[in-house]
Amino acid sequence: MRAPFQILAIPYRIAGHAPSYCVFHRADFDQWQFISGGGEEDETPLQAARREIYEESGVDAGNIITLKSVCSIPTDIFPEKYLRNWAKDTYVVPEYAFGFACEEEMQLSHEHSECIWLDYEKARAKLKWDSNRTALYELHCRLKGRE
Repeated sequence: MRAPFQILAIPYRIAGHAPSYCVFHRADFDQWQFISGGGEEDETPLQAARREIYEESGVDAGNIITLKSVCSIPTDIFPEKYLRNWAKDTYVVPEYAFGFACEEEMQLSHEHSECIWLDYEKARAKLKWDSNRTALYELHCRLKGRE
């Protein structure tokens, strides 16, 4: 059963002092975004993030950063089969954001047609969703603050 929350996971790597971020092109829509998906059964958002990262990229993420960025996703984007199991007054679900260090080669799932590594400005410009841009901003600030 799908849990009433969404996760967003941002792969990053740092070469020298400049972080880069991996952005994914959806196979079913012409849009760029980060890894996303929902929780299953009794998963916590962090457990769901680990699973979604592996399912969508083939990466076994070790070092995950929990971001403070949380947004609300309207439930009208989800298939009816998920909504049947949620409380009747569930109109939005939270989307929890994470970043993870990634030096591995991506093994894309069927959900994505391609992925590209970009610097902050180019990644931000390519993303479709505001929630992705906000989480990217927070992660970028955190990574730059570590210098």
